[in-house]
Amino acid sequence: MEEQGLSLTLQISIILFFSLLGYIIAMRINQSAVIGVILIGIIVGPSVFGWVQYTEFVEALAHLGAIVLLFAIGFEFKLKEVYTKESTLIAIGGVAVSWILGYLLAMYVFHYDSPTSILIGTILVATSIAITAMVLLELGKLQTKTARTIMGAAVVDDVIGLILLSISVQMIHGAPDTLEIAIMAFKAIAFIVIGLFAAEYIRKFFMWVDGGRMAKKFPDFLFILAMTVAFGYSFAAELIGLSAIVGAFLAGSSLSGIQPNNSKDLKEGAEYIYIIFASIFFISLGILVDFHQVTQNAILFSVALIIVAVISKMIGCYLPARLLKESHKDSVIIGVGMIPRGEVGMIIGMIGLTAGVFTQDIYTAVIVMCIVTILIVPPMLKKFYK
Repeated sequence: MEEQGLSLTLQISIILFFSLLGYIIAMRINQSAVIGVILIGIIVGPSVFGWVQYTEFVEALAHLGAIVLLFAIGFEFKLKEVYTKESTLIAIGGVAVSWILGYLLAMYVFHYDSPTSILIGTILVATSIAITAMVLLELGKLQTKTARTIMGAAVVDDVIGLILLSISVQMIHGAPDTLEIAIMAFKAIAFIVIGLFAAEYIRKFFMWVDGGRMAKKFPDFLFILAMTVAFGYSFAAELIGLSAIVGAFLAGSSLSGIQPNNSKDLKEGAEYIYIIFASIFFISLGILVDFHQVTQNAILFSVALIIVAVISKMIGCYLPARLLKESHKDSVIIGVGMIPRGEVGMIIGMIGLTAGVFTQDIYTAVIVMCIVTILIVPPMLKKFYK
């Protein structure tokens, strides 16, 4: 599907139609809708039929989809329950083990140079929060303690991943600038802290607006304000180098618990929007893959990278969870929930490719690893929760 050849409305219609087919596939194979939609993306994308291409328009819609999805998911959580010492320690464990094993794999098993190995380690750090969140939502497990821990840890390791990415890029070009890294770390942490502090005031402001004449006359006014906050938080997160979905999740969490008297329900409104855009986001993950570019070397490195990606998060998150007195089952679920690598890993892979650090084989292996870790988690979570 060429971006200039078809109207934008027709492109949306085609993508949503294929998303519906993804739901049918998911029902047939008794798997999460995420699996079905990603699989249909692979089938209609360059890997099989090539009917749909990953155009800038599809990318923009997918970006919106991820933001709206995490904004809606945020309504299920209270910030103080998510950002705990427990989730922070689990995130640190997952980050440390993932980076070390990724670096060792690239450096001493495949004998890549130091810059390549550093970036490979960094790619394995960040969890794709959107995938796990959607699966937990489908399973009706978002209110469990393990879900809160997973979501908090995923946000924390995104912050740590940002810092490590900054260090990695600077090491590739020479000695890292300690002051610049410190400033970036301060901005990322300050963003979360300010969000936590401002949450109560935001809720009070929304209730004040809900009690005013504007909300009584226009019940949808408050929801428009909520979406303004969501995209504002997303922009602020991107401005300091974090993923936009972290800002969206923080915005949704800040507004959780609001029960308007005169306005339409915010959570319900967000759910209607994310159903559409999240489908576009997940199908885009499948469209992004082109298995025609997979060579023998890429397959070998992909397999090794997938194994390390799974083991590193399982070990790195399981052990801290057990030390924090979590049960064996809950610790396993937390480890599994932290496995998916998604948009952040793909972005770092693109940075490595454009900087000349990665070859096409390595970049392809990174994309395959991200897709496979996304695909294996929904059935694993479903099994362990049952």
